[in-house]
Amino acid sequence: MTSEPDLPEQAITSAKVIELKPVTADAAPQVARVAVRAYNDHYTHLWFDGGSWYVGKCFTPEVLREDMSHPNHRYYLILAAQQPVGFVKLKLHEPLPGHEGLNALELERIYIERAATGQGVGKAVMQQIIDIARQHQKSLIWLKAMDSSTEAIAFYRQNGFVHCGTHHLDFPVMKPEYRGMVIMKKEL
Repeated sequence: MTSEPDLPEQAITSAKVIELKPVTADAAPQVARVAVRAYNDHYTHLWFDGGSWYVGKCFTPEVLREDMSHPNHRYYLILAAQQPVGFVKLKLHEPLPGHEGLNALELERIYIERAATGQGVGKAVMQQIIDIARQHQKSLIWLKAMDSSTEAIAFYRQNGFVHCGTHHLDFPVMKPEYRGMVIMKKEL
């Protein structure tokens, strides 16, 4: 098993093409590597155990392989300068709770490694997600974000998402002060 080389910051900055590459269950080990790197870059502070429990619950190749096989789930690697710098998980047919009549897509996960943030990668990826939603004739994209992730919430707002609800996580090893989430939506 080989690992992807770290992407030099100057390569990200000069990258002309940010690609959202669809992947299937056979890419689970590669997605697991990038998922763990990106998650650890941003979220270890949420956990008493530094995120080990959550990573084991969500980002092992076995767990990802099973989740990627679900017919409603779509996974994408985020490539900058042809190197993986993050991943996206979409649920193609997932109504926003309380808005079941709308044809909605859930952006369940968008994780980008710290070295790729602030380089326009997120903006390019978000536009591609919007394009995917439109191709599937969706009228709404929705997501959940940690209410303590002010940068992420600001990013979503800049991309047209508005606050529409809250959620609370019950994970046993998560620090109580970080269990709140906001629900945001973008109408298309």
